Formats: sequence, C-alpha cells, structure tokens
Amino acid sequence: MNTSDVPIDVGYWLLALIPIALLLVLLAVLRWKAPQAGPVGLLAGVVIALVAFQTPWETLSVAAAKGVWDAIFILFVVWPALLLYRVVDNAGGFAALREGIARYSRNDLFLVLGFGWVFASFLQGIAGFGTPIAVVAPLLLAIGVRPIYAVVIPLIGHAWANMFGTLAVGWLATLQVVDIEDLTETAFQTGILLWIPNLAAGLTIAWMYGRGRALMIAWPLILIISVIQGGGQLVLTLWDPVLSNFLAASAAMLALYPLSRWARYSERDEDSGDSPVMAEDRSEDVEDDRAPMGLGMALVPYGVLTVVAVGVLVIAPVEDALETVEFGLPFPEVDTGYDVMNQAEDPYDPITPLTHPGAFLLVAAVAAFALYRSKGYYEQWRDEEDDVEPILPATAGDAIPASVAIVSFLALSKVMDHSGQTETLALGIAEVAPPTVFVFASTFIGVLGAFMTSSNTASNVLFAPLQQTVAEAEGLSEATIIAAQSNGGAIGNSIAPANVVLGTGTAGIVGQEGQVLRKTLPWALAVTVLGGLAAVVLEGLL
Repeated sequence: MNTSDVPIDVGYWLLALIPIALLLVLLAVLRWKAPQAGPVGLLAGVVIALVAFQTPWETLSVAAAKGVWDAIFILFVVWPALLLYRVVDNAGGFAALREGIARYSRNDLFLVLGFGWVFASFLQGIAGFGTPIAVVAPLLLAIGVRPIYAVVIPLIGHAWANMFGTLAVGWLATLQVVDIEDLTETAFQTGILLWIPNLAAGLTIAWMYGRGRALMIAWPLILIISVIQGGGQLVLTLWDPVLSNFLAASAAMLALYPLSRWARYSERDEDSGDSPVMAEDRSEDVEDDRAPMGLGMALVPYGVLTVVAVGVLVIAPVEDALETVEFGLPFPEVDTGYDVMNQAEDPYDPITPLTHPGAFLLVAAVAAFALYRSKGYYEQWRDEEDDVEPILPATAGDAIPASVAIVSFLALSKVMDHSGQTETLALGIAEVAPPTVFVFASTFIGVLGAFMTSSNTASNVLFAPLQQTVAEAEGLSEATIIAAQSNGGAIGNSIAPANVVLGTGTAGIVGQEGQVLRKTLPWALAVTVLGGLAAVVLEGLL
C-alpha cells in the first residue's frame, strides 16, 4: 500500500464509515431493495470523497470505471446462472429434482445440509465467484426450502471455502501483494481459523432447520463432514495450499453417499413440517409426479458444470491454453489531495473468459437446452404449466435489477478505495488498538474488505499489505495476522451485498436482500468474534 496522508481522526473515520453503515441500515433496517440502496450508498461515497477526502473528479471517474469492470466478473456468473436456472426450470427440471430426490432420500435435514453446505463448498472449491450461491439456491428451492433460506443457507455454507477455494485464488493473490516470510506456517494457521466458520456453518444450518432437535439428529453428520472439510483442508495446507480445499471438499462430497445410507439420515423426518426452513406445501408437490424427465436427466446440467470446471481448472495444459484468451482495460495513474496514489495499469485486472466460472455455467446451460429441446421437454412442461415465461425475457427480468445493485456496490468499493476512505477505516482501527486488540480486530478488517468487494481475494489484496505493516510495527506474528485477515475475508462473503443480490436473483426474490442480511449478519458477527479470539490465542502461543 502506498504511503499517503489520509486523516485518521475520529471525525474522518466516522465519515468514511457512513457509506457502509448507510447500506446496512437501508437494507437490513429499512428493508430497501438492493437496486435502490446500492446507488444511494454510491452517492454517499462520492459526496464524502469530494467534500472531505480531496478526491478529484478524474480519480472518481477512474475508480467508478474500475468498479464497473470488477462487476463484470460477477455479472458473468449472474447472467449465465440465471439462464441455467430458466433453462432447467422451463423444461420441468426442478420439478423432476424435487420428485426424484424425494424418492432418493426422504430426510429433508440431510438434503439441506448436503446441498447448502457440502455441495456449495464443493462448488466454491472448483468455481467460486458466487457460483455456489447461484447454483445451490435454486436446488434448495426444488427440494422445498423457503426462498429466503434458500439464499441464506449457501451464503453461510460456502463462506469457509473462499480463501483456498477456486484452486486457492485468494491465497495466490495474497502472495502477489505481500512477501510472506513463512508460507507453510501462514497457510496452516489460516486453515486452523477457517475451520471455525466451517464447523459453525454446519451447526448453524442445522439450528436454523430445527433448533436443538435438528442438532441432536445432525451432529454426527456435521462432525464427520467438518473433519473431512476443515480438517482435511488444514492438513493439506502442509502439502499444497492450492489443492487443499478442492481435495477436501471433493472428499466430503463422496462421503455423502455412505452417510445417506445410514438409517439416521435415509428415513423421513416426521417433524420436518415444523421446520421454518421448509415450505408448508412441498409434500403435495413431491407426491405429484408431473415432471417430463427423471432425476438423472435433471442433474445433467450440474454434471456438465462439474466436469467442465474440473477438466479446465485441474488439467494444467487445458487451463494454460484457454487462458491465452485474455483482455482488460487500461487505466491511468490517479491520486488525491491526501496523496492516495493508484498506479497506471494496462491492462487492469484482465479477465480470462474461457476459464471464468461464467463460461462453465454458459456451457452447462447451452448443453442442457440442446438436450431438453431434443427430448421435447419444453413442450411437455408447457402443457402442464400455464405460466411458463420465455427463457430469455425471464432471465433478463431477473438479471437487470441484480446487475444494477452489483455495479453500484462494486463502484462504491473502488470509490472508497481510491479516495482513501478504506485506508482511513483500517488505519483508524490500527491507530487506537493495542497489539492484542489489533490481533482480535484484524479479522474484522478482513470482513470489512469482503463486505465492500464481495471477494475474499479482493479483501486480501486491499488489506493484507496494511495488516502486514502493522504486524511488523507492533512485533506481532505475521502468520497469525495474515491468517486472521484471510479468515475475515472468507466470513465476509456471507454478508457481501453483491453475493446477497446474486442469491436473491437466482431464488426469484430480488428486493428481499434485507431479510437475508438479517439472518446472515448475526452469524457473521458471531463467527468473526470467535475467529478474532482464536487469532489472539494463536498469537499468544507463538
């Protein structure tokens, strides 16, 4: 991070906090829709940058343009994911999933944990960029989960996998911005801290489903899966951090089959009708076999998605060949009156579209459409359902409001970064916090970065250099501080507005982002506190 003269007194710190606090109040308290709250938050950030942080219009323009470009990375998941949803739904695929899964396993609690925690984590391991939320939310709807919980559950369930997921893109990006002295120790401590949100995710999802009764049923499953996921990732960081999450998440997926044969999880939960997570009328839908296809055919798009993603990202020659297609935009050097400098970049954050998860989703959608059309499923389902909307108009209708919100959130993130507001927030915490308190607060800084950018990777790129600088100045363990930052970045994905909007878009409940945040925010705060305390313990042991 460049040395600047940004003010870090209480007044400026509170000013810098206004856009973030405003978003939380508008979304979670006043229940505004994200497409409404996003532009208001952006306007507040721009005004504060101009009036208080001596930011020229040129700098604001460059920052906003970078934010729009960053949003494209997420929108390239949003639009194909919504397209895949419509392609499957318009052919009766989700009705087939609901009917077929009900025959395969009658235990709703097992299915909710299997999809919302285990499968979501697996998707984060191979794809990321919001793919777990975009794919899993409709699947949870298909098995009878209420729309709000269909978004909340994968947001919580996949968070732990963000740092080392997508073949450790967050870890590799961190190594690009900070020179870490002990890579193995840092990766290992990060694995320790990430085990906390991993275990907490399983426990919380079960608690949401049925409180103490559900926990009594699910605890063996949760412990087994958490040991495989969190414990497996922890051990594998000692061998290869890049593969640690992918291998652990894949092993957990494989473990679901023998667990599903256990009588504890194969039989129907007679009390599932009392669960606030499940819709009241799902039983009638499940028993009425009207879908034109079977379960296997309905799962084809997700099989294609998995095979394509694994084939591209795990087979190095294939990935290298596809990554030769790359493009980005040039941006000039800009600064502010407080010497917040952002170097010229040509290109800035280039995108490799053929290895982006959006491409995998698009391939799955096209393949599914061709298959279902050849089988005549669209015509058969239209004969069953009277209100089937055309695929492309329905996709656009869902995606446009979500896109407005996502662009606003990412533009705000860059405006705060380029104007120095983000630096003021982080330095203000470091300025007043004694060493032990800063160790505890470093996780919160990671959460802040992910909340602003909707990315563990971006949070670490933004704040890891600052965290390292403070660690060196205070004589703290570099490994612990970077691990805490990374853990916070992972947790923050559960409350990141762009991720929330992605979920509400694919679940068909755009405008209910505040209700989602009211359920994920307490979890994120509690797990952040636990992560901060664990970081303090790790620091004390060194």
